[in-house]
Amino acid sequence: MPLRPIRNLFACLLIVALSACALFPNRDPLNINVVGIEPLPGQDLEIRFAVRLRLQNPNDMDIQYDGVALNLDVNGKLLASGVSDQKGTITRFSEGVLTVPVTVSAFAALRQAVGLADKQSLDNLPYELHGKLAGGLFGTMRFYDSGTLSMPQPAGGSW
Repeated sequence: MPLRPIRNLFACLLIVALSACALFPNRDPLNINVVGIEPLPGQDLEIRFAVRLRLQNPNDMDIQYDGVALNLDVNGKLLASGVSDQKGTITRFSEGVLTVPVTVSAFAALRQAVGLADKQSLDNLPYELHGKLAGGLFGTMRFYDSGTLSMPQPAGGSW
């Protein structure tokens, strides 16, 4: 007999949880692209950059954020990471630019250099950008971008 109240409580919690999901409207994911990278002053064995991200909101409601974090992998290895406690709003059907400082440690740069040592060229290096915009308990939005990086070739064809 003591199991019946527990079952009833569990059933009520399940119904409340499922109905709460209906309160949150479906949102399309943000379109996030890297639009610029600028050098920043760093400490001894680190390199720092300001990564500028263009955020596009394709939804019919505002998206508020309170912090951002991102990781940049190049050639399958972590190269840089960064966080920012910036707050803001991307209004409905609009866009904005967010700047996040990222750090490349000396060890990450060395790991990349060792990984690239056996490559014939620096063309078509795969990259992945993972991150999230914090927006409270149910408002956090994760984002992902990937592609390839190509280094410009010198005019003579070789370095």
